[in-house]
Amino acid sequence: MIWLFILTFLVSCLVLFWSGSRLVTVLMRIGRFLGWREFVVAFFVMAIAGNLPNLFVGVNAAIHNIPQLSFGEVVGGNLVDLTLAVALAVLIGGVSLPAASRLIQTTTLFTVAIAILPLVLILDGHLGRGDGLVLISVFIFYVFWLFSREERFSKRYSNQKKEKKIIKEAKNFFKDLGLIVLSLFLLLMASQGIVKSAQGFSEALNLSLPLVGMLIVGVGNALPETYFAIASARKRQTWMILGNLMGSIISCATLVLGIVVLIRPIEIANFSPFAIARIFLIASAFFFLIVVRSGQRITKKEAVFLLLVYFLFLAAEIFLK
Repeated sequence: MIWLFILTFLVSCLVLFWSGSRLVTVLMRIGRFLGWREFVVAFFVMAIAGNLPNLFVGVNAAIHNIPQLSFGEVVGGNLVDLTLAVALAVLIGGVSLPAASRLIQTTTLFTVAIAILPLVLILDGHLGRGDGLVLISVFIFYVFWLFSREERFSKRYSNQKKEKKIIKEAKNFFKDLGLIVLSLFLLLMASQGIVKSAQGFSEALNLSLPLVGMLIVGVGNALPETYFAIASARKRQTWMILGNLMGSIISCATLVLGIVVLIRPIEIANFSPFAIARIFLIASAFFFLIVVRSGQRITKKEAVFLLLVYFLFLAAEIFLK
């Protein structure tokens, strides 16, 4: 049985990589057609669609009266996005991530605050429906802010008119639409395959439910944006990487978690399984903020440090428990 889980995991990873690479090409073409910044395209198309596995896992957990699994998955996934995903994109892609634009600088502030927000709201051990409405309202506020001024999402391309003529052709349009649907479907299926295989590993290793959410489900559901970031880096589409990762954090910690809490409030009597993750998540968020706001670029040096932070987190969770 363990070999079936391993095979499912490996195949799902390969499918995720292929789907992520196809999406980079299609999203860039659609972004040019709409005249949107790549950052915004990645935020809405990939980050939100990429969070469908998170939403499905969260809703199923709430229905089965175990919403703590969703909370752990959000915390673990946000930590992966802030450390492992950024580090792998820079190191494997061989690029540094520019972050000098005002849009990215301001969104970084939103991202760090929102990544920590669920940890603040649940300090009393309860995440109720009122907290869920707060989380969803924060997401709506960010979207309203993003589209309140045209320069935040609009971009002129030198060959925009030429590409518009090409993309307006029905054949090319439906081809792109079909590739998006196929890629997102494969991302969803592959993510679920990883989650299922990871859950099988957790049963065999007898891990607790919060640790399953943080170390297994969170990592599994963060793989789409991680592979998307790596594929974007290899294609030198660096502006899409931060849009993808920040969008994933913002939408998952607000919209997804808010919906889950509206279905089933989260009660955590024993917060100790999240204590280590809370420390590392807050530390990673503030380091990410300092790097982006000061150097305005994430280089290989910062990427190596973020990678070490994530491995230290894994070691602390495994050995201190």
